[in-house]
Amino acid sequence: MRSSGTWMRSESMFDANCRQCPRLADFLDAVKKKHADYYCGPVKPFGDTDATFVIVGLAPGMHGANRTGRPFTGDHAGILLYQMLHRYGFANLDHSESAEDDLRLINARITNAVKCLPPDNKPVGAEINTCNQFLANELAEVSDKSVVLALGGIAHRAIIKALGLRQAEYKFGHAAEHQLPESFLLLDSYHCSRYNTNTRRLTPEMFDLIFARARELLS
Repeated sequence: MRSSGTWMRSESMFDANCRQCPRLADFLDAVKKKHADYYCGPVKPFGDTDATFVIVGLAPGMHGANRTGRPFTGDHAGILLYQMLHRYGFANLDHSESAEDDLRLINARITNAVKCLPPDNKPVGAEINTCNQFLANELAEVSDKSVVLALGGIAHRAIIKALGLRQAEYKFGHAAEHQLPESFLLLDSYHCSRYNTNTRRLTPEMFDLIFARARELLS
């Protein structure tokens, strides 16, 4: 890891024109025909380029990031996330509705394991693996003093893969902490999806504790 925390700026980090996954590219084309005003492309990471708090989600949501072009913006999953980011001083606003609003992240950055909207919000293994090259390059620029929050098991496993580590040695679990070798601390949480919050698999109180712990670790 680079201790400076300086974010590498090149197309190896993100490719707005990427069409390496045929199923995802075709699906985005079909969604664009139905919703002409939607962004419908690979969604770029958002936030502080030198952040020591990095959040990794699964993939853009149909009517959220896929519509607005910014992670967790304009959909249900972003409601709780941005509330917590604001509560713990990582954002200047507690909500995010449009990529053109005044939201600014503070020492925080949000990205996804898969940069394009997958059908039914379920990327297949080959798509996760193809997009892992971008995540690996992002994480290579995260300092070893950082905390990376994985939202869900797929994001967790994508992070482990991106670092070339053994999955069996780092099991996902809500609120689990993993000090990765010569790297950052990985903190796990259930994803703040509508399904998880509606079924109370993830409650606001549970998510609050995750962000409180992240703030404590960074302090």
